[in-house]
Amino acid sequence: MDTLGLAPTEIWASHSDKRLNSSLAYVAKLLKVPVAGINVEQVGSTDSEQFVSRKIPSITIHSLTQDTWDARILHTSKDRFAAIRLDDYYQTYLLLAAYVAFLDMVPRSATPNTH
Repeated sequence: MDTLGLAPTEIWASHSDKRLNSSLAYVAKLLKVPVAGINVEQVGSTDSEQFVSRKIPSITIHSLTQDTWDARILHTSKDRFAAIRLDDYYQTYLLLAAYVAFLDMVPRSATPNTH
C-alpha cells in the first residue's frame, strides 16, 4: 500500500502479481467498488519492488492518478492530511479488509486468474 486516499483505489498492475490483481478485482466486483490498473513507472518506485526482485508475489495498491500527480502533492508542502479524500480512503480500507479476509480463506491455487 502506497499513497492511499488521494483518489479511488488503483493497482500498479504491471508491477503486481497477476493472481493478486485478479483476486483484488474479484473482491472489488463483489463489493461493487471501483478499482483500476494505473501503472506509475514514470513516477518512481515502491517498497514492494524488493519482493518482486526475490520472486515473492506482491501487489501495489495506491491512489495515484494523472490528476493527483499533476497536483504535485507528493513530497511537497501539500503532502498532508488535508489532501486525503476520506471517502476514497475509507472505501479502500473496506476493500482491503475484505481482500485480506478473502486471501485468508481461499487456497492460492483457487484464486481467480483472469490473465
